[in-house]
Amino acid sequence: MNTTPAMPKASKRRRKTRTSNINHRPPVIASKLKVNEIDLAPGKEHLVCPDCSTWVPITGMLGTPKLVPHHTGRAKTGEPHRCAAGSNRQVTIDVEAGALRTQLIEGTPTAASRRATKVLPKPKVKPAPAASQVKTVPLSAEQVSRVFRQHQQQCLACKGEAKNRDGQTLPCPDGERLAVTVLRLLRQEPRRQAVRDFFARERRRFDRQYAAAAPAKRASEWAAVQGRVSEADAARKTLPCGDRPADGPSLPQEPQDVEAHDRRQAELGRQYAARKTLAPTAA
Repeated sequence: MNTTPAMPKASKRRRKTRTSNINHRPPVIASKLKVNEIDLAPGKEHLVCPDCSTWVPITGMLGTPKLVPHHTGRAKTGEPHRCAAGSNRQVTIDVEAGALRTQLIEGTPTAASRRATKVLPKPKVKPAPAASQVKTVPLSAEQVSRVFRQHQQQCLACKGEAKNRDGQTLPCPDGERLAVTVLRLLRQEPRRQAVRDFFARERRRFDRQYAAAAPAKRASEWAAVQGRVSEADAARKTLPCGDRPADGPSLPQEPQDVEAHDRRQAELGRQYAARKTLAPTAA
């Protein structure tokens, strides 16, 4: 399509706002801003205006950097408000874009770790029993001997392979303690077995005495309640006056109004005869 004088060619638009006005307030120091409040990516220089908290482009990066004239958070509305305090304010760039990006990347995991995680229910732990409720289990020579043999298989000192700097074999206090315990239990085993046998004999004797005294005790207890049981049985066998509960109330054998009963039966007979007469006709 050819261009005619009636169709003027559009001029190239500037990428950023250019103005010679300068705000006389102290410049904004880039190093004093937070890492997430400034972006120095080439061609996308922005920062958060300290006065209106709005992201504002930075112009004049090759000369005197400053904030472009901008509106507050009510931009693109019917009544936008201009940020007069922050527009055209100079910016002092005393940090590098790479350093800012590195700080932002390093701070991301830290911010993520501060976020609340999923709350997991605490496991319900059974409370420990009181000292008076703890039941002690006596040690047996067989149990301690089994533990002693396992220790000897794993301990280098018991095998004679552990030595100090001078080449002397090191003793094993744990093995010595287990050996002493085994010997003590073996010496005490006959006396413990005698005590166990004594209690077993006494329990069997008590059981025999209880079994022998049980019939006599049961007979005496039954004799004490025999009178009350007999009275309860006699009272249960006594029937009240009137109909027996098992048979229920008696039913009348004849109708109370004989004439009304006969009329009703005659009426039912006529209705039955009329239905039998109409049945073949309908078929």
